[in-house]
Amino acid sequence: MSRPAILQPVPQAPGLRVALVVSTYHDGITERLAAGALEALAAAGVARDAIERLDVPGAYEIPFGARTAAASGRIDAVVCLGCLIKGETPHFDYIASAVSHGIMQASLAQGVPMAFGVLTVNTMDEAEARVPEGPGNKGYEAAVAVVTMAQLASAWAPASGQGSHG
Repeated sequence: MSRPAILQPVPQAPGLRVALVVSTYHDGITERLAAGALEALAAAGVARDAIERLDVPGAYEIPFGARTAAASGRIDAVVCLGCLIKGETPHFDYIASAVSHGIMQASLAQGVPMAFGVLTVNTMDEAEARVPEGPGNKGYEAAVAVVTMAQLASAWAPASGQGSHG
């Protein structure tokens, strides 16, 4: 039996610049993930004009889109949104693994927080259950996570004007 999510307050982040990288595959789901992310970012005080959206064809293309957004220097954080539904072949396993590793590699390489808002589900019904309106939406949760990590990155950024002491 699954436990209900514990709702955390949305951290405030006015001035944060965020990219949403959204897979257009299963767009009935990914558009609802994006709506959830936008709702959370609005609750965090992120200005609508500080949010850029990059649409990519499928989940496999999300890491490249995220890396491209981060490398632009125009954003502080990336929310990655997609939906993978398990089929009868191992294709799902390869794509899910590649996407998760690719997003992590892009985040570490660029030094920009990236949230994994990619659903990996067995059925469309499971996907539908993860995109309700409000804080239970997995896009909403991913946006809250990326705001939290962007604040951590900002708080722990090296002080300007100081070199290494090694």
